[in-house]
Amino acid sequence: MIVTRVADDRLGEGRDLAAQIGGQFASPATWLPVAVVLGAIGMIPAMPQTVFLPAAGLALWIWHKMRKRQAMAAVPIVEAPVPPDPSRIDLEEVSDHTLVTIELGYGLVQLVDERRGSPLVSRVTGVRKQLSQSFGFIIPQFRVRDALDMPPHEYRVTLGGVNVGGAVVRADRVLAIDAGEARANHTLRGEATRDPSFGCPALWIDPASRDHAIAEGFLTVDAGTVIATHLNQLLSERPQDLLGPDEVKTLVDALKRHSAGLVETVHPQPLSLAALTRLLRALLEDGIPISHPLPIFASLGRAVQQTLEHDKLVDLVRADLGALIVGRVCPATERLPVLTLDAGLETAIIQGMHDPSTGQPVIEPDLARMIGERIAALAAARGNGAIPLALVVQPRARRALAALLRLRAPGCLVLSIAELPPTQPIEVIDVVGAASPERAAPGLPDPDNDPAESMAA
Repeated sequence: MIVTRVADDRLGEGRDLAAQIGGQFASPATWLPVAVVLGAIGMIPAMPQTVFLPAAGLALWIWHKMRKRQAMAAVPIVEAPVPPDPSRIDLEEVSDHTLVTIELGYGLVQLVDERRGSPLVSRVTGVRKQLSQSFGFIIPQFRVRDALDMPPHEYRVTLGGVNVGGAVVRADRVLAIDAGEARANHTLRGEATRDPSFGCPALWIDPASRDHAIAEGFLTVDAGTVIATHLNQLLSERPQDLLGPDEVKTLVDALKRHSAGLVETVHPQPLSLAALTRLLRALLEDGIPISHPLPIFASLGRAVQQTLEHDKLVDLVRADLGALIVGRVCPATERLPVLTLDAGLETAIIQGMHDPSTGQPVIEPDLARMIGERIAALAAARGNGAIPLALVVQPRARRALAALLRLRAPGCLVLSIAELPPTQPIEVIDVVGAASPERAAPGLPDPDNDPAESMAA
């Protein structure tokens, strides 16, 4: 009887019998049992010990050598790192792939020092999270770096390479801000300055005087908080500049998991990713967050059945979201303070010059100054706690007037008549451009009327 073995793919990967036998002899696991067996036989009385004991020692020596060689082979060989080429220039050295960059003078580098806890990094991360929740999409990561070309105590914030703001701060001091509650005859001493976020008078004081400043009615914050607050204010004014195709794709993919059919009515047909990004940027520029994408995409699904023109799509979506737009500044049960334009003034704007590239009305400089100053004065007279004013105009004039008041009276909401909810109570405050109060009086609503009256009434 002849006994043989076939090739075993699990152990030898197709090796023949001779290769398998050779592999077993080369394994340390084979020689240790051999040494033990030979040693045990050699210990039996009347056995030829001169033969078995040396053979056991030889097998034990072979096992030791093979085990040592196997252990050395198991140690990974670490290749020496290639020395950097001084003539090589990487793309990261000459290109900034981040959208928002915070540049610090060398005197402020301690704010991002890990040995000191990196106070600025944690605050910037909090600002990014807060803005993402407010806007409705994930803000791209920020970059903090030192800039040797800047004064030591200065910082600046760049958005897409454009400097959007900055100030001078003292990393080793505390900013005491007079928010209107400080005592007039206070005894606090420090370096006079202004809060970069809100322009309030302030003092840079020694940290040991912090309790004194609080007792005098000042609001005290450290340098890292000053930079983070200013960053939050600067980016809150520019949400549309932070939204790109990557952020929109992430938003659409997340919405697909819950409402795939709704997304298919809009994207990828008839609106491409570029067109959808442009439209959402326009809504953000008008102050409409996209944190609730379901009503926005539902409105888009209805609007694309009528037109694919960008400006008309924006107007249709805004008209659909009128209750959302007004509800952000005024409850549905309270009167919305409304401003209107004189009929002749509004007609002059609509029938006047138009921008040939956009087709939007162009407001003459003197007229723009008059409208902006009048509305800004009316808004200032109402105080900080009052419901913001809303200028209600014809749809064709809304975009031009919104761009004007965004600079001159940013707190005023500009609505077209189609965007005002029919059930929203209103109160007409003034008619801008009217010759006299008597001329505007017939347009004012009777305060004894039902508070649910609408603009159409």
